[in-house]
Amino acid sequence: MFKHNVGTLDRMFRIVLGLALLAGFALNADAAYRWLYLIGIIPLLTGLFGTCGVYSLFGINTCRMKS
Repeated sequence: MFKHNVGTLDRMFRIVLGLALLAGFALNADAAYRWLYLIGIIPLLTGLFGTCGVYSLFGINTCRMKS
């Protein structure tokens, strides 16, 4: 369906960032703008699936070239 355009290091960073933001959502129960932590779903999913829509729009690919 979608072509992989997110490299290994980029994927790891996205997964860690997504999990950290979702952990912030769980741990800050009385924060005023707690719902903003849910933005962590986006980097988590793009990291897990290995494809990024914004990268596709701009033609960016951080995957290694196959030789």
